Amino acid sequence: MPYRIRPDRPLLAEVQSVARRELEKAIETLEARPEGLHEAIHAARKIFKRLRNLYRLVARGDKAFWRRENTRLREAGRSLSSIRDATALIETVEHLSVHALTDDEAETLAAAREVLALRRDDIAESERDLQAKVSGVVTECRAAVSALHDLSLPSKAGHTARLVARGWRRSLDEAHEALDTCKGESHGEAFHDLRKASQAYWMNLSLLSDLWPSAFCAKRRDAKRLVDLLGHEHDLTVLITLLDHEPEIFGNGEGQSFLLAIIIRRQMDLRREALTLAGRIFADAAKDEADIIETLWMRAAIQRRTG
Repeated sequence: MPYRIRPDRPLLAEVQSVARRELEKAIETLEARPEGLHEAIHAARKIFKRLRNLYRLVARGDKAFWRRENTRLREAGRSLSSIRDATALIETVEHLSVHALTDDEAETLAAAREVLALRRDDIAESERDLQAKVSGVVTECRAAVSALHDLSLPSKAGHTARLVARGWRRSLDEAHEALDTCKGESHGEAFHDLRKASQAYWMNLSLLSDLWPSAFCAKRRDAKRLVDLLGHEHDLTVLITLLDHEPEIFGNGEGQSFLLAIIIRRQMDLRREALTLAGRIFADAAKDEADIIETLWMRAAIQRRTG
C-alpha cells in the first residue's frame, strides 16, 4: 500500500492506518529478513524515517504523542546504525568509482573499498549483541502500534486543513533556511540540513499526492533526484570524517591525499548540481505552498461531504 494520506477521509484514521501499516512492515522485515539481516536493518531504518516524517507533519495536533513517538523511533534507528553506516561507506566508494577519471584513481578507490569492507566486517564481528538489538527494536515497534490508540487529531475539515498546512510550511521553512545557508557556507552540516529538509519535502509530496496528483508527481521526481544528490554528498562528508579520524587505515600520507582529492572533486560537483536543482524546487514561498495545501485539503473535504 502507498505511503499517503487520503484527504477525503478522516485525518486521524488515515494517519493511524499509514503508521500501523509501516510499523507492521518493519516488524515483518526484521523478523523474516528476506534479503538478510543487514538489508532488513536498512529497510527498517527507512521505514522509521517515513514514520517520523508522518508524525511531524501533524505534530501540532498532538505534541505529546509526537515527542514520545519521535524519540522512540529515533532511538530505534540509532540502535541499528553502526553496521549500516559502515556499509554505506562502501557504497560511497562504489559511487565514486563510477566517476574515476584515470586508472590510478580507479585503483585507489578499489583499495579503499577493500579496506572499508574489512572495517565493516570487523564492526559486524564486534556487534555480538546485534540480534538482541533487533529483538528490542521489534518490541518497540509493537509498542508503537499500541501507542497509536493514544493519538488525538482534530476532526473538523477546517482544523485538519490548517494542521496539515502548518506542517507543510514548517518543513518548507526549514528547506529555505538550509538552502540559504548552503549558498553562503559550503560546509557539510549545512548540506546535511538541506538533505533532511529535502527528504521531508519528498515524503510529504508522497503523503499528500492525492491533493494534486499530476503536479505532485512531477515535483516528487525532482525532489527525489535532489535527495539522491545530497545523499551522495553527505556520504562523502562522512568518508572525509573517517579519513580525518582514522587515516592509518587508508595507507600512507600520499595515498590519503590522493583519495581526499578525489572525494572533494566529486563533492564539489554534487553540491553545484544540488544547489541548482534545490533553487528550482524551492522557488516558491513556503507560505504560498502552505496556502495551496490548505485550499486543496478543504476542497477534498467539501467533495467528501457533498459526494
